[in-house]
Amino acid sequence: MFQSYLFPISNAFMSFPVAALVFTLPFLVVQYRRHGYINKVRAVVLYLLLLYLLNAFYLIMLPMPASRHNAAPVGSIIQHVPLQFIQEIRRNSNIDPGNFLSYFSIFRQPDFLLAAFNVVLTVPFGLFLGYYFRTRWVMCILLSFGLSLLFEVTQITGIYGFFDHPYRIFDVDDLITNTLGGVLGYRIALWISALLPRIEQLDSKVDYSAKRVTYTRRGIAWMLDLPIWMIPFLTLHSWGMQGAYWITTAVYFVLLPCCTGGRTFGKWVVRISISGQDGRSRLWGLIVRYVLQYGVLIGANVFLTTPSTLTSLPSPWTGIPYSLVMLLDFMFLIHLIIRVFKRNPVLVYEQLSKTQSRITWPDKQQTSAENLVEDSI
Repeated sequence: MFQSYLFPISNAFMSFPVAALVFTLPFLVVQYRRHGYINKVRAVVLYLLLLYLLNAFYLIMLPMPASRHNAAPVGSIIQHVPLQFIQEIRRNSNIDPGNFLSYFSIFRQPDFLLAAFNVVLTVPFGLFLGYYFRTRWVMCILLSFGLSLLFEVTQITGIYGFFDHPYRIFDVDDLITNTLGGVLGYRIALWISALLPRIEQLDSKVDYSAKRVTYTRRGIAWMLDLPIWMIPFLTLHSWGMQGAYWITTAVYFVLLPCCTGGRTFGKWVVRISISGQDGRSRLWGLIVRYVLQYGVLIGANVFLTTPSTLTSLPSPWTGIPYSLVMLLDFMFLIHLIIRVFKRNPVLVYEQLSKTQSRITWPDKQQTSAENLVEDSI
């Protein structure tokens, strides 16, 4: 019986890297937004939760029918008698009241093993609810029941109509045992929480002013800014406006941050801003920074994509601008790699413009976190 569980578990572990890759971007955005930085303990717990949910999903859903046009099930597809598995265990067990050892045959019954599996399946879910999410026991019962109900509905609908017919029955005993497993995991979390780092205290001693803004964080902000910037750029470009790139870049990356304390939309989401050495965002510093970044580094590549750029040059000279831009890109790439390995986030355009990226964490949230720790002590 246990051999049948190896197939879905192996599938869960094989698909985990793909799921983790999809999960990473929203995970980083939420962590930067809610907590201001990435905490390793919190990251490990959430990725373990993702791995658990994958395993639970595959254990419940696999193996699937070979074809979408599967055969209709024989008999009832709903088992609506509560604790029916107990009756099945009693019926199939060879128990001799005068022989104590005969009671051990219960543990070999498929109905007992299935019920035990359904309990164990949601124990980790209760652990996460009790330790990480700090839910109340009533909410733990409701969420564990909801998770089990989601599994049962998914099965009885043939994965919401993907298959022609259900390939597993809706069993009310599964709802009972899954909910019991969630509650058991919740109790275990309360017992072992004293041995683990307290989630609500992970950020209590964090000095946001001393934390550096990573390139990953900057890259996410840029990815969020890019589609917003592209909408007016493509609109103006489609109208045939000359200099659409320069106009939209100046408005979005220079004028907007001057009015918002050094923030664009992407920077606001991940809680960073651009400021000078004194902590204030000044127009001149932003102009120098973004002229170097978007005018020289990126602008040089944009300049070469303009059709009329090189038409006036004699044919032997047309390769020179491309070579110069490639050299510029290569030099900046080397500069970026050196900064990454030296763990020095300050890039050349930041040095020349005397600007910096800093974390913008509200003081009131820092104060509330400190008060929470004091109250717990």
